This record gives sequence, C-alpha cells and structure tokens, in this order.
Amino acid sequence: MGVVNYLEALKLQEKLTADRKIHKITDTLLSLQHPPTYTLGKRRTDHNLLVSEPELKAMGAELHYTERGGDITFHGPHQAVLYPIISLRDVGLGARKYVENLELTMIELASLYGVQACAGQKGETGVWVGEKKIGAIGVRISSGITSHGLAFNINPDLNYFKHIVPCGIADKEVTSLQKEAERVVPPEEVIHDQLIACFIRIFGYTDVISKDSASISSYNLEN
Repeated sequence: MGVVNYLEALKLQEKLTADRKIHKITDTLLSLQHPPTYTLGKRRTDHNLLVSEPELKAMGAELHYTERGGDITFHGPHQAVLYPIISLRDVGLGARKYVENLELTMIELASLYGVQACAGQKGETGVWVGEKKIGAIGVRISSGITSHGLAFNINPDLNYFKHIVPCGIADKEVTSLQKEAERVVPPEEVIHDQLIACFIRIFGYTDVISKDSASISSYNLEN
C-alpha cells in the first residue's frame, strides 16, 4: 500500500475486522509503511515517551493511542509493516502460537540476509539480533479475529527511537536489516514481498490473491 497515514490504516483494519467477523471476507493481510508515528498500546505507558507532544509535532511525528497489546513503539518510512486480519479459529492457532509465528516470520526474513535473529528472552517481545531489537510485535485479538501486527526495520532513521523507551525495555538498542546485513539490501518492495512470502509459508496459506487498487492493497488468504 506504500506509505499510509496511521489513522487511515487503523480505520481500514477496523472495517476489515468487522467484515471478517461476519465472514464477509476471508483472511486478509495488509502490507504498508507509515509516516513517522509513535503509538502506545492499551496499557497507556506514557512515561516511556521521552519528549513532549509539541516536540513530536516539531519533528513531524504523530502520536496515537491504540487498543493493541504491547508498549510504545515507532513506525516510520523504511520499516515494513504487516497487519494480518485473520481468524485464529480457522487457522487453528492460539494467541501465543500466533505471536510466535509472527516472530518466526521476521526471523526467517532476517536469515535470508545472513542475519541471525531470535525471539525475545525473559518475556521480551519482538525479534532481536543479540541485544538489539530489529522487529516489534503488537497485536489485538477481538472475537478471535486479529488486527495490528508486526513492524520490521529495513532501514529506518534509528534516531526516532531515541525519543522513547522502545516497547518499554530500557537500556536496549534498536537495529535494522541494513545495519546488520553484510551486504547492500535490495529495494524495499522486494523485502516487503519476501516478508509476505515468509508469513504465507509459516502460516500455511496455499491460496493467495493479491489485490491492488486506489482504495485497498491487500492479500486475501486461504488455507
């Protein structure tokens, strides 16, 4: 979908989630990027935002409160975002296994570039390269239907992360695929497609339809 305003993407997720609950659509995957945006989860951990809202506006960033799980995080250009709108019942997954599959999706993508990533230890969420975070996860599950999802750092401006305690974990760095890979990574469209392919494989989808139009760009998924 290219770069999409956060609130526009949120409204689209809400519509698709409602449609999925009444079986109007099949499982759907949104692939996009956001302009500079900070989001807080439903725990409202404002103390992990280290600058004021006027300062955020001055740097051209937005702040939004959401109903997803997880702590504060940053979304911005050169970061691949996936928002799965799927029925966990239909794919036979519980919430924990669903999150583990999102982690595996990012771990597999990183491995394509020789980057050894792993899931967080000691309750830390997301995907890490050593002590540095390369991918974040924040999900919402309503009546068994998922929304929100994952954000994988391709080559974002990491300075934006200095204004928050990323995901509420102090004294940890944030990294990117470009920073960790030992070669120049391909165009972002290629990496987005590879991330989608990893997701499809790990979740076991076999029938995938790509949709692109002025109103929506998504992948309809069926097992």
